[in-house]
Amino acid sequence: MFSPIQPNPIPNISIPSEIIYPRNIPPGARTQVPRPSEYGLDDHEELSIPTPDGETLSAFLLRPTNKAQARPVTILLFHGNAGNIGHRLPIGRVLANDINCTVLMLEYRGYGLSTGTPNEQGLVIDAQTGLDYIRSREDLKNGKIVVFGQSIGGAVAIDLVSKNQDAGDIKGLVLENTFLSIAKMIPSAVPVAKWLTPFCHEYWRSEVMMPKITSVPVLFLSGLQDEIVP
Repeated sequence: MFSPIQPNPIPNISIPSEIIYPRNIPPGARTQVPRPSEYGLDDHEELSIPTPDGETLSAFLLRPTNKAQARPVTILLFHGNAGNIGHRLPIGRVLANDINCTVLMLEYRGYGLSTGTPNEQGLVIDAQTGLDYIRSREDLKNGKIVVFGQSIGGAVAIDLVSKNQDAGDIKGLVLENTFLSIAKMIPSAVPVAKWLTPFCHEYWRSEVMMPKITSVPVLFLSGLQDEIVP
């Protein structure tokens, strides 16, 4: 008797998470995190914020130097890909000292000094954790909140605001060079991986979530010479 021919199993192909979340770039990004004091930001807190699923997120809370002109606004900043929150401190300094807002710079799981491994579901939890932290602090909870996302942080911000706009405390959304979806960005950002796009299990479908934001004003910043985001 002949044994029936068994079909070859379909290989389990997926795009490595390091392509979507290059958290180890540049070298030392997981251990060498610049501190606010290096940028003249003396009024700050270095935080470790627990998430509901057991991770610990590193964060900086920056306060404006000019207390007399301080605004009752907290900006929740979601950084772009690669690096860590310390690399975005020049932006945090502008928001704190030039615009006179309090700034919470949140570091996603698996980035910088935060624990865990990044993935879409996890970053969604991280974003909500940051917002809930602001809402829980006596010195911040009665102020206005502006959510500011850069690149992949824009996708994080869009998802968060679409789910929290009805609470009424989010007064603005700022998006800097973010994308429609991971699937639409891969061919431009990583041309060599464009044929693997159907095997990407990270989606960030901002083009689907964005129309759901109807009660929060949005400022979209786009640079036509961006080398990564089309």
